[in-house]
Amino acid sequence: MPRVKRGTKRRAKRKKILDRASGYFLTKSKLYRSAKEAVERGLKFAYSGRKQRKRQYRSLWIVRIGAASKLNGLSYNQFIHGLKVAGVELDRKILADLAVKDAPAFKTLVEQAKGALA
Repeated sequence: MPRVKRGTKRRAKRKKILDRASGYFLTKSKLYRSAKEAVERGLKFAYSGRKQRKRQYRSLWIVRIGAASKLNGLSYNQFIHGLKVAGVELDRKILADLAVKDAPAFKTLVEQAKGALA
């Protein structure tokens, strides 16, 4: 079997890790083993962070919708239930955007929800 000396492959792999670790503190950006551990840890946090971002946005939308519906005389859960009964199929992202940027349109949605509940 031929002998394999992985000079360029090894260098490229290490260079990629050290490039990703640039900006890390002390040896984490200079020594390969420390840098590899730090980069793997960072990638793990990045993966979970992408999932957490979705949760955080949804909770932000719910807070905004709740505040706007309170101003119009309904609680959040009554508002959502009223929209469901009325057959309005808007997601929370759109509802929150309407609550922030277009108050009259949101008010008409609240009126629809109130009418469906009554």
